[in-house]
Amino acid sequence: MNVIIDLCVVPMGVGLSVSKYVAVCHEIIQAAGLSSELHAYGTNIEGDWDRVFAVVKECHERIHAMGAPRITTTIKAGTRIDREQTMAEKVASVRAKL
Repeated sequence: MNVIIDLCVVPMGVGLSVSKYVAVCHEIIQAAGLSSELHAYGTNIEGDWDRVFAVVKECHERIHAMGAPRITTTIKAGTRIDREQTMAEKVASVRAKL
């Protein structure tokens, strides 16, 4: 089953800047070959459910290995079975109505 998620991973106890941790997660997503869109407060990711959530787990493991004692993560997930739809198609649908 395919899923589109909005992922926001926030390491805690590492200071104010978290960009190096975001960059590591982005590299993990890219290495997995998943489609993604980085935005100001997270990343949209699409792909097979198991692959997407394996990436989330790997992000947690790597960030902890980098020294973050705690991580808080927010995930919004959407699936549909009536038809396939990509992130780009969802955005294009809204833009066409603007």
